[in-house]
Amino acid sequence: MIETIQALLDPDNLFLRYALVMGGLASVSFGIIGTFVTIKRIGYLAGAISHSVFGGIGLAIFLQVNVGLSWFDPILGATLAAVISAVIIGLVSLHAKEREDTIIGTLWAVGMAAGILFIDRTAGYFNLSSYLFGDILLISKKDLIFVSCLDVLVLGLSILFFNRFFSVCFDSEFMSLRGLNTSFFYLLLLVLTSLTVVLLVRIVGIVLVIALLTIPSAIASFYAKRLWQMMLFSILLCALFTSTGLLLSYALSLSSGPTIIILSGATYLTLLIFHKWIKN
Repeated sequence: MIETIQALLDPDNLFLRYALVMGGLASVSFGIIGTFVTIKRIGYLAGAISHSVFGGIGLAIFLQVNVGLSWFDPILGATLAAVISAVIIGLVSLHAKEREDTIIGTLWAVGMAAGILFIDRTAGYFNLSSYLFGDILLISKKDLIFVSCLDVLVLGLSILFFNRFFSVCFDSEFMSLRGLNTSFFYLLLLVLTSLTVVLLVRIVGIVLVIALLTIPSAIASFYAKRLWQMMLFSILLCALFTSTGLLLSYALSLSSGPTIIILSGATYLTLLIFHKWIKN
C-alpha cells in the first residue's frame, strides 16, 4: 500500500493520477445513467449498444490506416456507432416489440463482427484487449476533457428532465396518455446511455460494460428510498470501486478493468446474500 501511495506521488506516474481522476469523474455519469438503466431494466439494451461500439472502433482504425483519416479517432468511431445503435435499438423496442430480441441480438453480433472484419482488412498489428477489457491506465488529458463534458451533459439533462425520465422508467404508458412524449425521452435516455457506454469502454472494456453500469446501482437499491438517493449512492460506489480496483490492479500487476469488476461483483454478491439472510 505504501508503495502504491509513493507511485501516486511520483511525478513520472502522471498516467496513474489521470486514471484516478478519470474514475472519479466518470462515476457521475455511471451512477446517474446506471440508475436509469437498472430501474428501467434495459441492461440488455446497454449490452447491445456496447458490443455495437466495436464496429465503430474497427471502422475508425480502418479509416486511419487505409484512408489516411488520422483525425478519425477510435473513440469518435465508437461514439458514432453507439449513438446510431441506441437510436435503432430504441426505435425497434418502441415499434417492433414482437421482434425486439431478435433484432437487438442481431445488432449485438453484427457490431462485433463488423469491427473484426474492418481490422482484418487493416495492415498491421492492433492490441484490442484495451477495448475489450478496458485499461484505465491509458487515459489521456483528452479523455478527461471528454468525460467532464459528458458529466455536464448527463447531470444537466437529468436535472432538467428528471420528472420525465422518472415517468418513462416507471409508468411510460400512463404518462403517454397524459400527453408526455415518452418516445422522445426514452430515445434521449438511450442516447445518454450510449455515450456513457463509450466512456465505460475506456475503463472496463466492451465485455464488462454492463457490470459497472448496473452493479453499483443494484447495491444502492438496497439502501436508497428515493431515486435521487439511489443515484447519489451509485456515484459514490462507482468512485469507490474504480479507485480501489485501480490501486489494487496497480499494486498486484493485474488488469485494471477485470479487477474493478471482480471487486464490485464480489461486493454485490456478498451484500445480496447478507440481505437475503437478514430477511429469512
